[in-house]
Amino acid sequence: MADQDKDWGARTIRRFTAWLERNMPTRDGMEKNKYLKPIAHRFLRSDLWRFNRRSVPRGVALGMLTGFIVPLGGQTFVALFLALPIRANVPIAAITTFITNPFTYPFWLAIANQFGRFVLRMDAITGGAGGGERNGIGEWLTWIVREVGVTFFGFVLLGIVFGSIGYLVSSFGWRWWIGKKRRKRLNELTAEKRPNDSESSYGE
Repeated sequence: MADQDKDWGARTIRRFTAWLERNMPTRDGMEKNKYLKPIAHRFLRSDLWRFNRRSVPRGVALGMLTGFIVPLGGQTFVALFLALPIRANVPIAAITTFITNPFTYPFWLAIANQFGRFVLRMDAITGGAGGGERNGIGEWLTWIVREVGVTFFGFVLLGIVFGSIGYLVSSFGWRWWIGKKRRKRLNELTAEKRPNDSESSYGE
């Protein structure tokens, strides 16, 4: 059973990695994009495509923030533009905006509405007006405007919360991954050195 769980985990990681490779923007693709072509040279700077401990967490936070706040269809472009001044990793910023997409947006829409309502306490402020009978176009318009405002406020809060969490998780995750690579390399060097030490001792 444990082997099956490991195989399932490995398959999930491989599928996720393959999805990232298919959807992550490339420098060549951005250079050939007809919408970005006039300003593509700005996004092709090498420092915006480096994966390091600063650019990756910034890219995750930026992608999360714009993914929630900016309407569908414009998140990636906004993330690309904002990646310039804060020097965030462009591919990471673009790919993390997919946290909101046509498939997940209805779910996040409901969550944002409830989250915004909870923070603003709209039901308490309005005295529970949502449960009564509404008459007249004016009351319906007021209700719609209020709901849109509450939902947008919820999306802003979600962007801030997920952006902060994403920054912290990716920052610690990056350090852990780099530390693991260094330990693995150190163990390999130690393993390579031991046979040489044994041979020299034998020769003496």
